[in-house]
Amino acid sequence: MSYAVARLDDIDELSDGRCPWRPVRHHFGISSFGANVWTGRAAGDRILNEHDEADDGQEELYLVLDGRAAFELDGERLDAPAGTLVFARPGVKRTAFAEEPGTSILVLGGVPGKAYEPVGWEIWAPFNLLYRAGEYADAADGSRAVIEGSPYAVPLYNLACCESLAGRTGDAIGHLRDAFQRSGDLRELARTDADLDPIREEPAFKELLEPV
Repeated sequence: MSYAVARLDDIDELSDGRCPWRPVRHHFGISSFGANVWTGRAAGDRILNEHDEADDGQEELYLVLDGRAAFELDGERLDAPAGTLVFARPGVKRTAFAEEPGTSILVLGGVPGKAYEPVGWEIWAPFNLLYRAGEYADAADGSRAVIEGSPYAVPLYNLACCESLAGRTGDAIGHLRDAFQRSGDLRELARTDADLDPIREEPAFKELLEPV
């Protein structure tokens, strides 16, 4: 089928400790741009974390779907009722708050002149709370089946980090190997990532870091 249809409520909500969000891009399997919907349950909730996209050069377009939002763009406050479109180029510091309960914002993003490459952060996000809490074994156990069934390199790398910190050396090295096969760029990150210090002296890990 060359098209797909869904109501917003058809897409399960996820949470990584911030406002709940719906992974629109992942739901449809979109591969050419990022798309997610973030929702502030109560008035005053921060819907979008403060960021400026200066590192990756991504442009973002925001559409207020429901409720009323207040954007802050480089310190300037903007009232944004439902139907408002807000476009922000890289380098603009932006965040948004719910002015009414149930305010939802659709976010579309991409880097000008560069093909979009989905990294699968949506898959890892629900387990990031466990990682941040130091519950590395639980994060690995909960995410493993989902991550191994996905095509993305970054969640595999994150899984390997949790396994390293949980003392699961063999599993960590195996998942790192798979992650590097999908994205050689992660090999450079692994050279200095403290999460991998528990396995850094393992011969198999050192072999993985050799140039290919």
